Amino acid sequence: MTNNDVITALNELATSAPDALIDRTLAATGHIDHYAILDGPAGSWAVAFNDHGVSGVVPAGSDDAGALEARTGRRAVHGALPTRLARSLERALRTGRLGALPIDTRSMSAFQVQVLEKAAEIPPGELRSYGWVAREIDRPEASRAVGTALARNPIPVLLPCHRVSRSDGSIGNYAFGSDMKRALLEAEGLDATRHLDEVQRGVRYLGTDTTNVYCLPTCRHARRITAHHRQEFRTIQAAESAGKRPCQACRPAVAA
Repeated sequence: MTNNDVITALNELATSAPDALIDRTLAATGHIDHYAILDGPAGSWAVAFNDHGVSGVVPAGSDDAGALEARTGRRAVHGALPTRLARSLERALRTGRLGALPIDTRSMSAFQVQVLEKAAEIPPGELRSYGWVAREIDRPEASRAVGTALARNPIPVLLPCHRVSRSDGSIGNYAFGSDMKRALLEAEGLDATRHLDEVQRGVRYLGTDTTNVYCLPTCRHARRITAHHRQEFRTIQAAESAGKRPCQACRPAVAA
C-alpha cells in the first residue's frame, strides 16, 4: 500500500463533528453560558447561568438564545441546571428574594453592582424611586445614572429593577414593557389600580391616626392601614407637621 493509499483510506474514515460539539465545548470551558426555561412571576423566563452563577434573564420566547445574547453580550446554549442552582433559582423566583442565589457580576461596573444590590433589598410588591436608590448608596446626585444602570440590568426579575419607579411614584418604563412591569408587581401583591389612583391624586406618603409613623404608599406597613385610620400626605413636610416620623422600613425621607 502506497502512502497515497494510506492517506485516501484515512480520509475515508474521517467524519464531521456533531453540530453542537463546538457550543458544548465552549460552554464546558466557560466561554459561553447555558440557559434553562423556568416558570416565574408573570410567565416563563429564560435564565442563563455559568460557573459564576446566574448571568442573564429574559422572558421566554421563540429565540431565547438570541434574546439572552442581546441582553448580556454572551452566547448561551440550552443546558441542564445543576441541582443546587436549580433549587436556589426556584426559591428566588417563588419568593421574590435573592437569598443565597449566586450572581455573575463580571460584566457589571462597580456602580451598577451597587445599584442592583440595593434594588434587591426592596421587598416584593413595593416601589422605591430612582432618587431613593441614589441616596441609599450615597450618590444623591446620581438619579439619572441609577436609571441607566437599572435599564441595562442583565438579570431582571431576580435583580428586581421593576421595583424602582419614577419620583412621583408612577410605575414607569421597563425593558420588557410597562405592562410586564405592572404584571410583575401585581404578581408580588401590589394593588396597581389603587397605587396609580394615589399617584394621580398626588398622594406620596401614607400615615395612620393610630401611630406616629408615615410610609411610602407601597410599604408593607402602609398596606395594612385600614380605610378608617388612613391619612394621606402630599409632602414630607405635611406628614411631619401632623406629628409623624418616617418609617424605618421604607425610609421615605431618603427619597425626598
